[in-house]
Amino acid sequence: MSGGLATAKLNLALVVGPLREDGRHEVVTVLQRIELADRISIEPADELRVEGFAEDTLVRSALERLAEAAGTTARWAARIRKQIPVAAGLGGGSSDAATALRLANETLPEPLPPDRLHELAAGLGADVPFFLTAGPQLGTGTGAELEPLELPQDYVVVLLLPQDEQKPSTASVYADFDRRGSADGFDERRATLRQALAAGDLARLPPNDLAASPHAERLLGLGAFRADVSGAGPAVYGLFRKREQAVAAEPELRALGRTWITLPTWYG
Repeated sequence: MSGGLATAKLNLALVVGPLREDGRHEVVTVLQRIELADRISIEPADELRVEGFAEDTLVRSALERLAEAAGTTARWAARIRKQIPVAAGLGGGSSDAATALRLANETLPEPLPPDRLHELAAGLGADVPFFLTAGPQLGTGTGAELEPLELPQDYVVVLLLPQDEQKPSTASVYADFDRRGSADGFDERRATLRQALAAGDLARLPPNDLAASPHAERLLGLGAFRADVSGAGPAVYGLFRKREQAVAAEPELRALGRTWITLPTWYG
């Protein structure tokens, strides 16, 4: 049996543009792994089984597509041990799928090369290829075209999953974005993002185009140097320069929902 951590991610920035010819939106996003993680284990089996998380669809799809691409039958037993909250904007399902792809690929007599694995991952979802990489990445196009970034890693993350808030469907989030005409000014926001990256200043990254939360202001008031919604939410993060600040802030948020203190990480 082989196993690995499937880390959560933060969108440290998410700039969204107009619809592309393929019907998807142009995006520019800064993706960062954090230590909050699920655990995935894979072992050969007589048939495909995915256990531990009844709501899974992505791990099963990932293993089926891997087997098809390798010209074999999907004969793995996968187990998911969940820690990342579901449908929170933290990429848990995508990370699980990517980790399962990587682990199962290693069991093949002739593993698929990285570029082919990336193609399979992109077919599962725009976030999935990121979790096959190491370190922070700049996602462009639909978010699946990745470019390594050198970003500061010397901060502590406080996560808040507000109680009684559920993530709307991705389609509805983007439909609302389009109705508001929010793609206007995309070039300027993209330029602001790139300027902040060039300066290595996470605090100067533009706010999330898809989602906002009053809890981000609360985190800033508690000492975070950057706070925003991750992805389409509803999870909100605050970045703190010092652990003592994060430890002091986290209890102030507990009445609002589930909280975590975690760190940026390079690998899964």
